[in-house]
Amino acid sequence: MTDQAPPLVQLVSVNVGLPAVIGTHRGHPVMSGIKKRPVATPTLYLDTLNLAGDRQADLRVHGGPEKAVYAYPSEYFPLWTAELEHDPPYGPGSFGDNLTVAGWFEDRVRIGDVWAWGDALIQVCQPRYPCYKLALATERPRIAKSFIAKGRTGWYFRVLRPGEVPVAGPITIVERDPAAVTVLDAHRALVIDPTREHIERVLAVPALAASWRAALTKRLSGEE
Repeated sequence: MTDQAPPLVQLVSVNVGLPAVIGTHRGHPVMSGIKKRPVATPTLYLDTLNLAGDRQADLRVHGGPEKAVYAYPSEYFPLWTAELEHDPPYGPGSFGDNLTVAGWFEDRVRIGDVWAWGDALIQVCQPRYPCYKLALATERPRIAKSFIAKGRTGWYFRVLRPGEVPVAGPITIVERDPAAVTVLDAHRALVIDPTREHIERVLAVPALAASWRAALTKRLSGEE
């Protein structure tokens, strides 16, 4: 009996961006690195905080070791384009995604999964919870509510091993977390009315990001 080949993730695009003014909020200009553009070079370097050429404006709530890389399924862009009646169509980088991928979604990707991307190793650690800057970037003020309700969150990675990464070719999932808690499970634990057992199951995953863990712990204790 032969071992099963490790799962592969189709890499559609790699995207980076530097902070720039994306609009105004309460009368003040808003700086953000949410608007990404596809990378033209064949490879780039990933350190523990960012891809080369990628930065965040407000480090209090964006970026950091547990938001080093953000992945988003490419299949969602035509759905958002149609639902929000946006022209031109949304595409890679539109939602701040560093990795635009295909074939993998929140109900399949697990918290704690480890992906081998070029020389780097990255680990799934939390879903995305959107802020008002997504509305500015997409030009749709109500998108955050829909984003949360539909569970089209994408997921963040921490970097276990920095290295040179390619902008084309598949990414290999080298480790699947044995607890089988998906990104969607983690999302639902925070944004719907889950059972105590559901929250505790998500909290039991060691790879869960500290910020998500803190929010769930507060919810569990009734401090929300």
